[in-house]
Amino acid sequence: MDFRNAAELLKLCHENQMQISDVMKQRECSLGETTMDAIGHRMKHVLDVMRQSAEAALINPRQSMGGLLGGEAKKLNTHREEGKSICGNILGRGIAYAMGVLEVNASMGLIVAAPTAGSAGIVPGLLLALQDEYQISDDRLVDALFNAGAIGYLAMRNATVAGAVGGCQAEVGVASAMAASAAVELMGGTPEQCMSAAGTVLMNMLGLVCDPVGGLVEYPCQNRNASGVANALIAAEIALSGIRQLIPLDEMISAMYTVGKRMPAELRETALGGCAATPAGCGLCSGCQ
Repeated sequence: MDFRNAAELLKLCHENQMQISDVMKQRECSLGETTMDAIGHRMKHVLDVMRQSAEAALINPRQSMGGLLGGEAKKLNTHREEGKSICGNILGRGIAYAMGVLEVNASMGLIVAAPTAGSAGIVPGLLLALQDEYQISDDRLVDALFNAGAIGYLAMRNATVAGAVGGCQAEVGVASAMAASAAVELMGGTPEQCMSAAGTVLMNMLGLVCDPVGGLVEYPCQNRNASGVANALIAAEIALSGIRQLIPLDEMISAMYTVGKRMPAELRETALGGCAATPAGCGLCSGCQ
């Protein structure tokens, strides 16, 4: 059940009449020489940590180590609860959850890197928001996480998920692709639609630079996690509607990697370019603790 690229994954889905999550679970069992119950239990723990980190900052805001974040997630959630959100419940909840995870991460709390710490809010943000809206069971969310894991594995095997290597397109971009694919399967989509959604996200976020102010995974990372949830939701909606992605996921992953390698070093997590190099960004550094 192992696969090296999206084409091989899709072939396994067709040959075995399985969803992406099923193939990924079989792969984990065979490579780890463990049982389905064991990997399910571990992924349930992942979901529990994701939920705790997403909800914690909505209740008790936490000041980040660098002093750049603290309270944003709660403000967003309060705005939505007061009926003022223009995003609707799913996106409104999703961006609040995503920003909450980044707040917890930046204050040295426990999070799940999905696939990195700087992009950790996107997958739980969207999936938990969908669960809230549609009363989806934890078991189905666990399956969705295996789907997300398959997309992340493809990106790590064939490209990168590191901002220092490929820019923020490799962190927030891949996280958003993982979330989009997982959301499509969660809402009844096919493996082809999952891959279309993942490819659409990478296309939409191609070229996104990594420019953390002060070199801290705080700002603009938190805002980009929120935008990543929106991008994933849009891509999932496009795929579920039946619109076909014209460029295969494998080719989009390759394009993302090529673009990332061609970015100047200043735009790859060095804090020497982009937002980090603006006068305001440089001025914020003096307040970093």
